[in-house]
Amino acid sequence: MAAGSAIQIPSRLPLLLTHEGVLLPGSTMRTSVDSPRNMQLVRSRLLKGTSLRSTIIGVIPNTSDPTSDCDDLPSLHRIGTAALAVQVVGSNWPKPHYTLLVTGLCRFQILQLLKEKPYPVAEVEQLDRLEQFTNQDKSEEELGELSEQFYKYAVQILDAVRLEERFKMTIPLLVRQIEGLKLLQKTRKPKQDDDKRVVAIRPNRRINHVPSTTEDEEEEEDHDDVVILEKKIRTSSMSEQALKVCLKEIKRLKKMPQSMPEYALTRNYLELMVELPWNKSTKDRLEIRAARILLDNDHYAMEKLKKRVLEYLAVRQLKNNLKGPILCFVGPPGVGKTSVGRSIAKTLGREFHRIALGGVCDQSDIRGHRRTYVGSMPGRIINGLKTVGVNNPVFLLDEVDKLGKSLQGDPAAALLEVLDPEQNHSFTDHYLNVAFDLSQVLFIATANTTATIPPALLDRMEIIQVPGYTQEEKIEIAHRHLIPKQLEQHGLTPQQIQIPQVTTLDIITRYTREAGVRSLDRKLGAICRAVAVKVAEGQHKETKPDRAEVGEGEDCKEHVTEDAKPESISDTADLALPPEMPILIDFHALKDILGPPMYEMEVSERLSQPGVAIGLAWTPLGGEIMFVEASRMDGEGQLTLTGQLGDVMKESAHLAISWLRSNAKRYQLTNASGSFDLLDNTDIHLHFPAGAVTKDGPSAGVTIVTCLASLFSGRLVCSDVAMTGEITLRGLVLPVGGIKDKVLAAHRAGLKRIIIPRRNEKDLEEIAVNVRQDLTFVMASCLDEVLNAAFDGGFAVKPRVEHLNSKL
Repeated sequence: MAAGSAIQIPSRLPLLLTHEGVLLPGSTMRTSVDSPRNMQLVRSRLLKGTSLRSTIIGVIPNTSDPTSDCDDLPSLHRIGTAALAVQVVGSNWPKPHYTLLVTGLCRFQILQLLKEKPYPVAEVEQLDRLEQFTNQDKSEEELGELSEQFYKYAVQILDAVRLEERFKMTIPLLVRQIEGLKLLQKTRKPKQDDDKRVVAIRPNRRINHVPSTTEDEEEEEDHDDVVILEKKIRTSSMSEQALKVCLKEIKRLKKMPQSMPEYALTRNYLELMVELPWNKSTKDRLEIRAARILLDNDHYAMEKLKKRVLEYLAVRQLKNNLKGPILCFVGPPGVGKTSVGRSIAKTLGREFHRIALGGVCDQSDIRGHRRTYVGSMPGRIINGLKTVGVNNPVFLLDEVDKLGKSLQGDPAAALLEVLDPEQNHSFTDHYLNVAFDLSQVLFIATANTTATIPPALLDRMEIIQVPGYTQEEKIEIAHRHLIPKQLEQHGLTPQQIQIPQVTTLDIITRYTREAGVRSLDRKLGAICRAVAVKVAEGQHKETKPDRAEVGEGEDCKEHVTEDAKPESISDTADLALPPEMPILIDFHALKDILGPPMYEMEVSERLSQPGVAIGLAWTPLGGEIMFVEASRMDGEGQLTLTGQLGDVMKESAHLAISWLRSNAKRYQLTNASGSFDLLDNTDIHLHFPAGAVTKDGPSAGVTIVTCLASLFSGRLVCSDVAMTGEITLRGLVLPVGGIKDKVLAAHRAGLKRIIIPRRNEKDLEEIAVNVRQDLTFVMASCLDEVLNAAFDGGFAVKPRVEHLNSKL
């Protein structure tokens, strides 16, 4: 009481309503503030106050439901505790709130509530101090006697130095305290329902009560689950190292209280270990003939890829313990890299799982998180094995060339262990922390280019190029796979729509320009949607709508077949098509549905003047033709390059102009003033159209030389010639990559002659026979041969004159 009497609190106090406990004088409590009134009190009183009196508040226990959203002030308990706010901490997660650390000073009684908003303020009376100034002598005498008695007991215990004496003095006091607690529990037992209500209101506060029968049953059930889990661990086929770790963890789990956060983490870990397919696998179907038929039915062309799969099946048939190969399909989008991986799994009779790696920049996605972190989980490799339930599935690592790198590590480096046949038999995930055998998994990676794959990762994979399709291959794919799929998706039948191969060729050449077939698939889908409208009209011809009720969509649908043939499309716009007559998609209907052609053959128009040549380029999307334009004007001998060119292509341009300047007399090349110095008072501008697209690489060297030779000679380059090849300062033509994709691009553009380096002649074997028959290939080992093939009648070279000294 002496401490309480020395405290003088203000007569008006702001009130903090708390439901997390009762604050007593001399005690400290940490309470959360999230209600509007309490938060306003903290902001206005505690955070903005400058004096010590502003940190003294009144703490009142809130007996109402804390989850209630009612704006009215609840009924206040008349007695509260004046407290000193020691610490204020704010946070915005999961919602804005403050955390207060308050120390109780003394009790007070509410005399009058002065205001309720923005926070309650009351006139109070200090109770602890009033008792000291009471006029009742009897109360002072009783308090004095109790104080002396407490002091007496404390000094006896203080004088007890020997352990035996301290036991004798403290044990009777402890026994008395225990008896009091037992008596308190008996009085609380009939009020068990009230205790449950308190638990529901204050879930974070621990309340000591006798466990009920229901709780005992739950503990027994949980104990049974742990026993069952232990039995599963012992009967599983996991490795010896994993079994040892799991048994150690199950012992810890048995001794661990359920309320500990680590209990759930350990149990989840053990359940994952049990669910993993340590020794469970599927049996491969090793019938080579059946596998060949299945691959041919699912995918047209791709002979090199299907040959590799059949080789794996043949070797696996001879040797059962063959490790799974690490294949990487590299090719442009839309050529079927992902779908062929699914077909391989179907052919082998294995489970299939796809892991998309595009944009992944955290190594934990591959190796998993360590269990010391909150929210840890295994990596995508182990999680995929848990999903498929076998240890020999087909894993497709899609877009492996688009992996990122960040502060969380390099996932490409984490894949080194996964994709190494010499190491992945003991792959260790950070979450498992034990080795798992991945040697029986067939890994298939896909990529658009190998340029962005780290060399160490590229070295671990067997690269299989999947080039773009020819026009003939696209036609076969469309009629074997794409058109039946689109008919099924749109509810159509072959008796309702017919798409001839001539129409498919028009779509390929005039409406798409790609290495794959994705755009072709979308165009076919647009045709099927337009036909579905006509078929739906035919099914409701009995209830023909008025002309005024027909919207723009109906007019468009009728216009789809406006100029078509009579046998394919109805002549009368208002009459629906008879259901027994299929709709024939010809060029006129194609134009009405898809609009005017997007790609027209512009090669002859672009080569109608000197200073233009056609090159061949490779991109991750496939091969492309590339125009190179040059012009000259009076100037100071400067070379200007435009078109988003990289450093390598700029160097090729400088090489080309240097070679032409050194050989200008041989080819009789002069500038506008007739000088063999091509840059004398002359500026040259080289432009590569499609300026928004970045271009780089050495393969444009021969094209730049041909373009500049055409400019200075005034002769036109043949309109059906395209070329590719790297050059040297001495005029040699060096080999380049991507020959098949470049040749297919030239074939799609309707070109007839292609100039390639002589050392790339071996790459022509990968090109289909029908494509090679349509094209004429010129093998060049030097720039003289390139120029002779690029111009009609060759490119004249002035003969070298040898001056002989003769004596007359």
